[in-house]
Amino acid sequence: MKTAQRRQLTPEQVAHYPRPGMAIPGKIRYSPDAKFITYLVSERGDLDRDLWGLELATGRKQRWLSPPGETVTEENISREEMLRRERLRLRETGITDYLWAEKANVMLLPLRGDLYRWAEGSVTRLTGGGVIDPKVTDDGRRTFFNRDGDVWTIDEAGERRLTSHPAGTTNGLAEFIAQEELDRSSGYWPSPSGNLVAFEQVDESNIPVLPIVHQAKSTLEVEEHRYPFAGAENARVKLGVVSVDGGATTWMDLGNDEGYIARVDWHPDGRLLVQWLSRDWKRLELRGYDVGSGAGRAILVEELEPWINLPDDLRFVESTGEFTWSAERSGFRHLYLYAPDGTLVRQLTSGNWPAEATVALDEKGRQLYFVGWRERPLDRQLLRVSLNGGDLEPLTRGSGMNGAVIAPDFSSYVRAVDSLNEPPTIDVVSLTDRQTSQSIHSPRDVSVDFPPPELHSFRTSDGVELFAAVYRPSEGGGRAPVIVSVYGGPGPQMVNDSWVQTVDLRAQMLAQQGFVVLKVDNRGSPRRGLAFEAAIARRMGQIEVRDQVEGVRWLETLGFSDISRVGIYGWSYGGYMALMALVTAPDVFKAGVAGSPVTFWEGYDTAYTEKYMGTPQENPEGYRLGSPLTHVDRLRGKLLMIHGMIDENVHFRHTARLMQALIDAGKPFETLLYPNERHMPRSERDRVDMERRILEFFQRNL
Repeated sequence: MKTAQRRQLTPEQVAHYPRPGMAIPGKIRYSPDAKFITYLVSERGDLDRDLWGLELATGRKQRWLSPPGETVTEENISREEMLRRERLRLRETGITDYLWAEKANVMLLPLRGDLYRWAEGSVTRLTGGGVIDPKVTDDGRRTFFNRDGDVWTIDEAGERRLTSHPAGTTNGLAEFIAQEELDRSSGYWPSPSGNLVAFEQVDESNIPVLPIVHQAKSTLEVEEHRYPFAGAENARVKLGVVSVDGGATTWMDLGNDEGYIARVDWHPDGRLLVQWLSRDWKRLELRGYDVGSGAGRAILVEELEPWINLPDDLRFVESTGEFTWSAERSGFRHLYLYAPDGTLVRQLTSGNWPAEATVALDEKGRQLYFVGWRERPLDRQLLRVSLNGGDLEPLTRGSGMNGAVIAPDFSSYVRAVDSLNEPPTIDVVSLTDRQTSQSIHSPRDVSVDFPPPELHSFRTSDGVELFAAVYRPSEGGGRAPVIVSVYGGPGPQMVNDSWVQTVDLRAQMLAQQGFVVLKVDNRGSPRRGLAFEAAIARRMGQIEVRDQVEGVRWLETLGFSDISRVGIYGWSYGGYMALMALVTAPDVFKAGVAGSPVTFWEGYDTAYTEKYMGTPQENPEGYRLGSPLTHVDRLRGKLLMIHGMIDENVHFRHTARLMQALIDAGKPFETLLYPNERHMPRSERDRVDMERRILEFFQRNL
């Protein structure tokens, strides 16, 4: 990393994407014949991406495709695609996705509702009219997609619709809960040969309409969302299978218990495997279905307290029917090998560390590739293990965050690695001799005007080790006021050895302005095992705040922080945490910025809230104590609330209710409302205004 002569960061720079060193290739994939590596990147260093290819034999890189016609932007896409981008947290424009066939050099590119096919160097437009979620068979000959709430196909016989949804339903589209909380963006699954399609039918008519009014538009515009609130009804779902040759749909028998279709896969023997998650998140069944009759049975059952974190590690050995699986039975996620009937063959990994995510399965070599950590939860490494048992083999070492894409012939892999001191580097590495053979992206020209944060660990008063990142003020001398940057909930890790921490420009700007910025991964955060995460079960907003308080007190021992002047900021769960810190630890936190916060958990969705809190009917005291509305009388510090008024995830209603409660309690506060923003602010002008206002708020109040 090069450190340039130090200049002050501005709100304009903080609001700009991509961050320094982060204009890197994405969606990296090998061609099916393993001769090319393709990826999306912008030559200009912005978010508008083209499709590039690297020829492995020659090392030649070239742009393969730019968006035909008008490029994808935030302004010219449909509302359906806009909401889909919101679920995916996608900022990039231009070409934003593409997919290869499994066994043929055929590629699909969806662009602004149109679908293009690439084969042998030429591009043809297949169809248009609102295409969503395209897929292609292994041989590249048949294409599937969703349009207007039904599944369609295109093959040699032409284009035709395979399903016809009854009024008030959709076929083949994942419901909001699946996309937002289950990490399942698709609602249909073609069989490998493409002769059958499993699809989800969703009926949301039982869920009341939540209107969202676009208050800043010149004409009246109202969105209507069917949003399932905690403790209330979910969408009604069915799972059917239809032939591409026509005929009746066979419906799978899902039973009568409430739950979620979490994952759907086709077993090599033709069974449809469905991961069915109970509504309370304590039971996960892997069910095998006969697609001819719709009858099914559980071949594997996971039961765990207080919840199951959904895996995405099911892989099949086609020649034997065996499959790999992961579970947190020991308290850490580990990998297992099962026979086709669900009989355990062997456990593949074990220990007080997590095998976090499967990367690839080499069926012929019987090797399973995955990422995880064994020494420090601040790092991520690539490892592999034999399906036949034996020791683990680490393929990467050292500090930093590693990601990988494995070649289909298992000759090489693409390694992406970054750390606090080094921006992302992306290379091709041989799996034979472990040597780098090609460079896809090098950060040689990246220079920044600020140092990386310091990584620390400390122990709480009850003996739990927590990790922290500290951004020191640019100028020394005396004790400086403190600002805590917080998320605090399940999901994101705030403290790790990654370049993302170094280019956290808001934290760096605040440090340049004379503040100490502190991040602490409190209990409830990920990557430390189930027990560490489960400390928040049924009582969100309590132990997380206590851990943040302990972090502030530990920070004082370093000798350069004035903990009589402590602020806090966060977004989403972090916004909720900022509020809970202000109202439940008012002696510590004197000013806070709460962005898009949940203020009452009854007003958030079923799946997320009930996983961690149970239902409001089962756990009324947990909901009461976990709401900032309960504690507004204790607010003494300064508060700035920020919210997008068309946020369809954490509705503006959350901030509105807190505003009224504060008014009723006679408590002063400030608000910053963005009429055209959703949960993730997308307008750079809005973000510039927001960063300027946040900086001014802390300068005034600390």
